[in-house]
Amino acid sequence: MARFLRSAGWALSGIGHALRTQRHMRFHVMMAVLVIAAGLWFRISGLEWVIVLLTAALVIAAELFNTAIESIVDLASPGQHPLAKAAKDIAAGAVLVLAFAAVVIGLIVFLPHMRILLFD
Repeated sequence: MARFLRSAGWALSGIGHALRTQRHMRFHVMMAVLVIAAGLWFRISGLEWVIVLLTAALVIAAELFNTAIESIVDLASPGQHPLAKAAKDIAAGAVLVLAFAAVVIGLIVFLPHMRILLFD
């Protein structure tokens, strides 16, 4: 149990580091908080919660992976190198793909609730 708690502490430390140092991480977390608030407001279903929470977690996890990749690349290649740039750009692209998918999923989940609120 002690090893698990120590590992969890390191993981939380990594998340904290990303929140302190990465603007995009703070943005994704802020969006997740807003989406959770919207879910509470609209009283979304259990299945919708699963979809929304999983989607938000995937985007945040992707941003954490992106941050880790950028750190490793900076350590391994302090100077500019085309492969280092490619690795960073590809990792950022993965986050962008997930973020775009999250927006589409959010529209699919929330538009019916918004329509009921606005038009009924």
